Amino acid sequence: MKKSMIIPTLDLIEGQVVRLHQGDYAKQTTYSDDPIAQFADYVKQGTEQLHLVDLTGAKDPAKRQTALIGKIIEATDCPIQVGGGIRTEQDVADLLAVGANRVVIGSTAVKNPAMVKGWFDKYGADKFVLALDVNIDDKGQKIIAISGWQQASGVSLEALIDDFQAVGLQHVLCTDISRDGTLSGSNIALYQEICAKYPQISFQSSGGIGSLDDISALKGTGVAGVIVGRALLEGKFSVAEAIECWQNG
Repeated sequence: MKKSMIIPTLDLIEGQVVRLHQGDYAKQTTYSDDPIAQFADYVKQGTEQLHLVDLTGAKDPAKRQTALIGKIIEATDCPIQVGGGIRTEQDVADLLAVGANRVVIGSTAVKNPAMVKGWFDKYGADKFVLALDVNIDDKGQKIIAISGWQQASGVSLEALIDDFQAVGLQHVLCTDISRDGTLSGSNIALYQEICAKYPQISFQSSGGIGSLDDISALKGTGVAGVIVGRALLEGKFSVAEAIECWQNG
């Protein structure tokens, strides 16, 4: 049985913990200027995996917060997977060098799958999470959105997963982007379907968690991890409560 877990996430802009509404940089809420303290609190409450997004670096690769991320990882007694506009092998190498346990790859895997598959071969499939944001159309097709949700790729979720299974894909973070940051619950049917179709892949659910009931609702789906961001920052529930809910109901 795969170990399931609650994965708290922080989004960073210029060292501050923020949230964007539906990916819009103009709609930013700032929560804290101390990501290390925030993560330390989550670890104290029992989390075993953290997630960190470099929004500054995603917007402008020249301004990646790699040094800061390294400091956060060094100060945090817990594995941290890191993403945010990863476009080059240097980005991957830099994040692994500062201690990220996994690098989260989004649009680049869709736009340049051959290059990213090369990274899987070189660094190991276990070092990567593919972050696939989907828009589900009225026919039920799961089309991946790219470039911070600005455009549809024309590539289906299943086609990309099938392609990357050739290089040993292990981790997929899947977001139904109509739900992200809305606290309106996850798309349960989506996770049930993809977890059943690809039992060998560890799926992380993301988007829409607003209450402990939303966490409970995911329990039968087969997801290996539940990413929780805004709800923790806004005090809807604590990490400890989320873990307790996930493990024991």
